[in-house]
This record gives sequence, C-alpha cells and structure tokens, in this order.
Amino acid sequence: MPKPHTPDYRRILDLLTDLVLVMDRDGYVIAANASATAVLGVQPHDRPYLLRTLLPVSEHDRCDLLLREWTDHHPIETRFITKDGAELDVSIEVQPLEPGSNEFLVVFARDITSQKQRDLDFLRFSNVIHHTINPIQITDAEGMMVYVNPAFERITGYSKEELIGKNPRILNSGKHPAEFWSGVWKHIAMGQVWMGRIENTRKDGTPFYSELVISPIVDMHGHVAGYLGAHRDITEQKMLEQQLVRSQRMESIGTLAAGIAHEVGNPLTAISSLVQVIQRTSSDPFAKEKLELINSQVNRIARIIRELVDFSRPSTHVTKQTEVNRVVREALNIVQYGKKVKDITFNIALAEDLPDISVVPDQAVQVFINILMNAVDALEGKKGAITLASALDERMVTVIIRDTGRGIEPADLEKIFEPFYTTKATGQGTGLGLWVSYGIMKSFGGDIFVESDPGKGSTFAISFPRKDS
Repeated sequence: MPKPHTPDYRRILDLLTDLVLVMDRDGYVIAANASATAVLGVQPHDRPYLLRTLLPVSEHDRCDLLLREWTDHHPIETRFITKDGAELDVSIEVQPLEPGSNEFLVVFARDITSQKQRDLDFLRFSNVIHHTINPIQITDAEGMMVYVNPAFERITGYSKEELIGKNPRILNSGKHPAEFWSGVWKHIAMGQVWMGRIENTRKDGTPFYSELVISPIVDMHGHVAGYLGAHRDITEQKMLEQQLVRSQRMESIGTLAAGIAHEVGNPLTAISSLVQVIQRTSSDPFAKEKLELINSQVNRIARIIRELVDFSRPSTHVTKQTEVNRVVREALNIVQYGKKVKDITFNIALAEDLPDISVVPDQAVQVFINILMNAVDALEGKKGAITLASALDERMVTVIIRDTGRGIEPADLEKIFEPFYTTKATGQGTGLGLWVSYGIMKSFGGDIFVESDPGKGSTFAISFPRKDS
C-alpha cells in the first residue's frame, strides 16, 4: 500500500494574506509566514524577535497585556512597524499552537489600515453631514428616508422619528405636477445628478423653498443603493425676490396710473357735469333714477382715479415722529362705529413704551383703516373678533391685526397686494386698499406681511422701522 502524501502545512500558512507569527512562552517570535516576512521583515530562523519590538513603543503595554490574557481569544487592535518604518494598523488574535498548552502561541494579524481609513472618512463625512447648516436627507433605493440631519428637522418642522421610513412626498406642496417628479425620478434612477428649485411644505403648512441637489449613492457593483438630497434654504431669498417683483410692478403701474388718470379724468369731469345739468332740467322720475345711478358710478370711477393719482405721485407730506399706538387707536375709532361692526369684539393688546416711528400720520392711519375694514368685511356681518396688538424687536415696531373671519385662499394670498385684485363681490371694493397701503408702508421703509388659514381667519403684520435702530 503506497504511503499517503503528507501536505506541507507551512505552505498553507504562506498562502494566507494575513500575517502569522509563532511565539514561544517568553514572547519571542520563532516562525513567520511569507506575508509577515514580506511586511515586517522578520527572519526568525536567523535570530528570534520579541513581539513587542515589532510594535511602536506606545503599544508595548497593550502587547504585554495581550500575552498575559491571550486565553480570552478576543481580537484587539494595535499597530506593527513595517520593515520600511511605517506603521500598520492590525487586528490581532492569539491562539495556542496546541490545545491546552501555552508552550507556543500563534499570532494572527490582519491588516485593517484601509478599513481604519474608511472608518475615519465615514466619521468625517457623517459629522459634516450631521452638523452642516444645509438640510440633508438620505433615502434608500425605493425613496424611503433612512436619514435626516438636524437642519432638515428644523426646516421641515418634523422630527427624524416622524420622517424615517416615510417617502419625501410627505413634504409635497402640490405646486409641482406629477410629471415633474416623474422626470426627476427617471433622471436619478439612471445614476445621474439632478439639480433644481422646489417648493415644499412644512409640518405647520407653511411653504419653504430650496435649491435641491439629488445625488445617487452607487455601490461597488454600479447599482443605485440610495439617494442623497442636499437642500439650500432659499425661502428668504424667494420672499425678497417676490417683494422686488411686486415693488417693480407697483412702480410700473404707478407710472401707468398717472397717465390713465389724466386721460380719463377730463372726459369723466365732462360726463359728470352733463349728468348734473340733465338732472336739474329733467322731471321724469325714471330718468332721474337712472341719472342718479350714472352719477354714483361716475363718482366711484372718480374715487378710483383719485386713489391712483395719490399713489402715483411722490408724497409731499412731511414725516413726523409719531406714537404708533396713537395711530392705531385713531384708526380704530373711525372703524369701530360702523354698522358692520355691531357683532364684532375688538381685543386690544397694545404694548406700552414703544419708540416713536417716523411716518406721515394721516397716511399711517389710512393703512390701518384699510386693513381693519378688510378684517370687518372678512367677518361677513357675523359674530367674531378682531385683535390688535403691538410689539417691538431689535429693528421694527410691529402691529398685528388678527381676525376670525373667512380667511384667504392660498391662490388669493399671492395676489392681494396687486391693484384691482379683490375677493369681494362686484361693487363692494375697488381692490386698491391693500395696494395703496403696501405702497405707503414701503415709502416709510416698512412692510406688510400676511398669513391666513381659510375658514379660520387672517393675520396682518404691519412693521415700521424703529426710530432708534
């Protein structure tokens, strides 16, 4: 019977990419595989090495601990010094060469330098993403959110617990059609980066705008494993752009208004004069009734023209340092005694010791009258409340007027400061009150902001620059 072939087990050890060292009970390396010889430069057959001499001085204590407690068999991380003098991160484990004996120990060391570098890179990148001021979201390949950073929680108003596992459509404002998002997904599913501006909705229902970059996360096989969405909040920029467009539009309309008022005013005066002449000479009741109707409509047109002219002309009034609460109370005294307000409760919460504001008093009163009358009309003759409050911050003195009326639809909210735009029935409003008020506030260096919840009411914030700011 032929003698069985005995394999050379040392050859097996030399085929391993891990570093393998054999030590005696005193910690001397007496054998090494080919990988250990190539990396560490050890030649145990020439002379023995103490294991600790292969480690940096800072790791000697760890080495001694390992030799004392090798029976735990738990891998530990340390560093070897290569034959070139570089340091190599390794994970090492010690096993007895023969079970139950500590005569000889085998050290298995795995190079984890690349893994440590990847861990360090991951730590750096994760900290950058977590602490950046830009909102970041990460989804899986199906689009479900698996990570959001604190900035994303702040801008959306949702907590991460409310967002993880949800589709980003939870933030959908409805302003972008389905075809838009279909195109986005088609683009990124192909592994391409998508960039664009979007409008989303916060948890409280208010809009926020962002520049969004969606980058596919591709695995080592080239498959899309998820998506990273990086937002840049441009809500304030968008609001400023809208205000600029609105201001430019108002400036253009103001110029146009002056021309229209001139061209329409003269023939209108002639029509009014003729109507009055006919009224005085006619005795026909039917004719007088219709002439009175014509005269009332002529007067309405004339009133609109006066408002247009007043808006288009640079103000010749002199600004004065004025107490804002006094202006508010003066406007309220004019409004609260009309027929429409008999079932309305006025709640007054004006702050004391507010600094004076620099305004034309009559124009400031007109602003508050216009907004208060809109609040009254919003209640539609029903029981309700109008609250007036004033407050102070570092730059502005602000008056809040809040009603419990019908509210304003989002589509109307974007247009309420445009001339001739009104939600009232025909003949009940010219659509110029808020337009003129906005122009007056801009001339003071102030602004008007509005929020509304349809069916529950509206809130107007009228802000004046502080005299002492």
